Amino acid sequence: MMSQKRLRIKLIRSMIGTKQNQRATLKSLGLRKINQEVVQDDTPSIRGKINTVQHLVSVEEVE
Repeated sequence: MMSQKRLRIKLIRSMIGTKQNQRATLKSLGLRKINQEVVQDDTPSIRGKINTVQHLVSVEEVE
């Protein structure tokens, strides 16, 4: 059985001065504070959210 890939997403820049939709995207990813990390499944919807805030987060794949 193949396990689904996971992504570790870390907020590396502040939300101050960002657009409202970017703040909402970060909230939906579960990120609230700088240096906070969350692990999400690698799905097209999550990838789209990451693309929206790519300048604020760092992403790496985990097993």
